[in-house]
Amino acid sequence: MSGNADSGSVVRALRELSDTALASAAALEAEFAGAAELMRATVTAGRTLFFCGNGGSAADAQHLATEYVVRYMRARRAVAAIALTTDTSLLTAAANDLGFEQIFARQVEALARPGDLLVIHSTSGDSPNVLRAAEAARRVGAKVLAFSARSGGSLKALADVCVVIPTQRTDRAQELHLCIEHAICELIEREL
Repeated sequence: MSGNADSGSVVRALRELSDTALASAAALEAEFAGAAELMRATVTAGRTLFFCGNGGSAADAQHLATEYVVRYMRARRAVAAIALTTDTSLLTAAANDLGFEQIFARQVEALARPGDLLVIHSTSGDSPNVLRAAEAARRVGAKVLAFSARSGGSLKALADVCVVIPTQRTDRAQELHLCIEHAICELIEREL
């Protein structure tokens, strides 16, 4: 392969990401504002942010929880944030004893309280385990913020706010979910 073929693939990927970002910026301003307000209200009230997702979205959930607990761009107080994707003993016990669709819901039932916020990463919006988690959050009085793609799936109807990236591509949606959530985190850090 020549260098031009390799660089052409990278340039195409960046252009596609840019086009998707511009389409999102044009279509989702109200959803961005709603997402930022849910996060801000939860943090300023001293409540807990819970994050979950599957696969690459699980990694994003862990990434974002870390930004809040440790810091993103500024030194500030720690923010209560938990990734529900990290405890392998809990995840495997719940999957074995209750079924994989309950791995996040069981944690939400045990840990979340009214005023907390469950942040779900799911590009399909149809994974049973995140749908059960959203339902559990509703039962305990926590709010639900979802980051999705495609149509938003069944998750869209269960979320207080659902940011649906206008793409069929999982990777582009995940890249933009991180970008959007980093921007929200920076905004919240300014207030703290």
